Amino acid sequence: MDSRLQDVVNNLKARYSGVVREFRGEVTVLLEPEHLIPAFTCIKDEFGFDMLEAETAVDYWPQTSPRFHVVYQLYSMEKNIQLRIRVPLDGNAPTLPTIERIFPNANWHEREIWDMFGIRFDGHSDPRRLLMPADWQGHPLRKDYPLGYEEVQFDFNAEEIMVHKPRPEK
Repeated sequence: MDSRLQDVVNNLKARYSGVVREFRGEVTVLLEPEHLIPAFTCIKDEFGFDMLEAETAVDYWPQTSPRFHVVYQLYSMEKNIQLRIRVPLDGNAPTLPTIERIFPNANWHEREIWDMFGIRFDGHSDPRRLLMPADWQGHPLRKDYPLGYEEVQFDFNAEEIMVHKPRPEK
């Protein structure tokens, strides 16, 4: 691990009881939801991580504890280092505090996460759907979301698929 990143990771581990995982040179710190805002304030103000590169979520259903992880990818332009933060969440209606006051571009990321995974962000300035219609029921990237897809047509199954397709009226 890069020595500049080691200082940040050690500090997060000591202050916020973060669990550190390293795999092939990439460092991930797991934080509890209650430490999110103070940790992100520290990460930005004290350690110079000035860019939220990405924010997304992962659904581990049928596992329920934790069912979701919200994943933040941060970057320090001054130090040229990256840091990944993961926050585990339990249950079917999880919530987290918004980080848009710390990183304003989190607005769009958090709206997408709400829309696709159903994870709410307390204090968010505009909690509307971003990708799906406003009246849409459910959250399509949850693993328990019903698929309702049409089978892909290939040469070997074309006749079978054509039997089930509606025919245009003449």
